[in-house]
Amino acid sequence: MNTHYEHKFAGFWIRFWAYLLDLLIIASFGWLVIKPLFRLFNLDLQSTTWYAPITILSVIVFYGYFTLMTYFLQQTLGKMILGIRVVTLSQQKPSFGTVFFRETVGRILSVIPFNLPYLIVGFTPKKQAVHDFIADTVVIHEQDFYQVQTPNQLHQPNVVQ
Repeated sequence: MNTHYEHKFAGFWIRFWAYLLDLLIIASFGWLVIKPLFRLFNLDLQSTTWYAPITILSVIVFYGYFTLMTYFLQQTLGKMILGIRVVTLSQQKPSFGTVFFRETVGRILSVIPFNLPYLIVGFTPKKQAVHDFIADTVVIHEQDFYQVQTPNQLHQPNVVQ
């Protein structure tokens, strides 16, 4: 038997806490930077329409944060704090196209009621959410590994049929 080690997949709860940390970081950026700038230039902060400048800028910051952080560092600040990162199924750094698709299209699809696309993380073998499936990515623990034993092909008996 050959033994090698592979990264452990990150499950629902650790990904959930990382996402909450990221939302807190994005909200803090909005409170500390975006809203004061809007007040400084007397721009409307009260409009609730989807095309209001504050809404458009908030969406750009949200998707830009997740896309750029994941592309350049393979993890957001929330993932860094908790020691997890995004990789392709072959454990490589994802391309920009893969990250963009995962973080924009995947997240848009994931807003189905009750966040069911996120909840499936707890029930899939590689702990993948819908946006991971469509982008062929997984989230792994940086420091946790599990042992995998594979049969040594050189010492297998020949089976004659």
